[in-house]
Amino acid sequence: MDGELASMLRAWRDRADPAEVGLPANGHRRAPGLRREELALLAGISIEYVVRLEQGRTRTPSASVCSALARALRLTDAEQAHLFRLAGHADDPERVSRQIPAGVRWMLERLEDRPIVVLDAMFTMIAWNDLYAALYGDPSALDERERNTLWRHFVRGSGRQRHTAEAREAFERSIVADLRGSTSRYPRDPELRRLVDELLVASPRFAQLWRERQVAAVQPSRKMVDHPEVGTVNVDCDALATQIGDLRLLIMTPADDESRGRLELLATLGTQAWSIS
Repeated sequence: MDGELASMLRAWRDRADPAEVGLPANGHRRAPGLRREELALLAGISIEYVVRLEQGRTRTPSASVCSALARALRLTDAEQAHLFRLAGHADDPERVSRQIPAGVRWMLERLEDRPIVVLDAMFTMIAWNDLYAALYGDPSALDERERNTLWRHFVRGSGRQRHTAEAREAFERSIVADLRGSTSRYPRDPELRRLVDELLVASPRFAQLWRERQVAAVQPSRKMVDHPEVGTVNVDCDALATQIGDLRLLIMTPADDESRGRLELLATLGTQAWSIS
């Protein structure tokens, strides 16, 4: 319905409790709920874009923007599904989902001492906690393709993340084999097909692994992250798959006492002005 998306976003913003998202509830608020600039900050989008959405001048936000808005507004699973439908992303079991179940959002908010990132079935980052952003760099400013783990690894390079030769081999085989499985679950998803086609052209290494036609779920791994301020942080990364949405939840645990101390320092410092590499 024309205007329904704008009306729902305004209603959800007015309903939101600033205290629940870590904002001061006191002070001079002319209206209940979140201010537009607060919603923009929490969702990682511009204030101007929030204004256009609420005025009905933008009716088709991307799936990644919808995920960010749902998280910032603390929508229930039913409300999130309604948001996606209003934005033109109808529920379709043949398309990769970007919807983040409320239980997963709860984990992102509660497990503050471990870096956590949520990936869709294409390995695109769709949510993360503050400690992940502090360790790897805040992905908020990246476009959707740059948020894709396979694209960044095979085309752009691993950024702050380092691998031994053995670990790199295992990591590459794992994520390519997992992506291969996604293509059979979502054979008609055009974005997934486009990603594979672009990787085949841009990365000879990806093309080589793709031709091997291995299928497997992504495996746990150890990662070395070179942070520009605190130095190298070694983490063990566990990959959990969600039943709803076919998401991958990567939870990182410090692999040694020195790395634990550096993560604790990062938790104190926050993201500061460090952008993703």
